[in-house]
Amino acid sequence: MTADPHPTSRRLRIFGIRNCDTMKKAFTWLNDHGLAFDFVDYRQQGISAQQLAAWSQRCDWKLLLNTRGTTWRKLAEEQRRDIDESRALQLMAAHPSLIKRPVIDCGEHLLVGFDRQRYASELMALMEFPESTETE
Repeated sequence: MTADPHPTSRRLRIFGIRNCDTMKKAFTWLNDHGLAFDFVDYRQQGISAQQLAAWSQRCDWKLLLNTRGTTWRKLAEEQRRDIDESRALQLMAAHPSLIKRPVIDCGEHLLVGFDRQRYASELMALMEFPESTETE
């Protein structure tokens, strides 16, 4: 989505759905801070069960599952009831919009959701750039 202004820096991979408002905020924040990234639209490209399982090893699966969105509310009650990791991963693979957005893969580190302050402290430190002085 943007040219890499720091060709020697690590590139982030950001996963989500292009037209999501939260994704647009994340894209803007990353671009404004000069962070290079590759975007994976899992509505267009899909997301594998293996990728979801790998993410759930790096962060709590409950962080990945978006229970606030329309897709979750439209699921049958029996699908939502007594949800565990295995069922959550199956549901997210079948319905990618159930994955909280964005998911940013920074190598060993995974960030889920958009939070300006967290991005400023964690992403900037991970990417070895000076910390932002931006306030919310």
